[in-house]
Amino acid sequence: MKVYTGRGDDGTTGLLYGGRVTKWAAGPEAYGTVDEAVAALGLARAECEVGTPLHDLVVALQKDLFVAGAELATLPENRDKLVPGETRVSDGMCDRLRSEIDDLEARLPELTEFVLPGADRLSAALDFARTVVRRAERRAAEISQTPGMEDTLVVKWLNRLGDLVYLLARDAETQRRTLHGD
Repeated sequence: MKVYTGRGDDGTTGLLYGGRVTKWAAGPEAYGTVDEAVAALGLARAECEVGTPLHDLVVALQKDLFVAGAELATLPENRDKLVPGETRVSDGMCDRLRSEIDDLEARLPELTEFVLPGADRLSAALDFARTVVRRAERRAAEISQTPGMEDTLVVKWLNRLGDLVYLLARDAETQRRTLHGD
């Protein structure tokens, strides 16, 4: 398969299960920002030791972002073709994020001040990823107002993902302080 096809040279892009829209339409803006979130989490993953729970969680989150992107890249009239957990965000995906958040909140110290990102490369990368996830959430919120998209869980899932990535950054900082005695 060639990387270039030339079909997008007219300023349009193809969607999952068919259809074309302008590249600046709300859908491509939303799933393009989700793709940026995948890459931003990749920066964080590059700072993780392979095989650690955090590394494995970040990989799983990147894969789940592809699910959200697939849903956003589908016209409302083709949503019946989406598969929960594969090409459509599911309740189970939201539940997994809530569980991760609950676990982290239970073990992290309470915050008493604003967080200044950049304590180390890992937490900074996670904080950057969080901001991209939040932007993706804002773009997806616009899409969720489109007729035929009322039942989407993408916005809810991205909201939880932003919360989780925030807590992952705090956890990385806490672990660094513990290791280095800061």
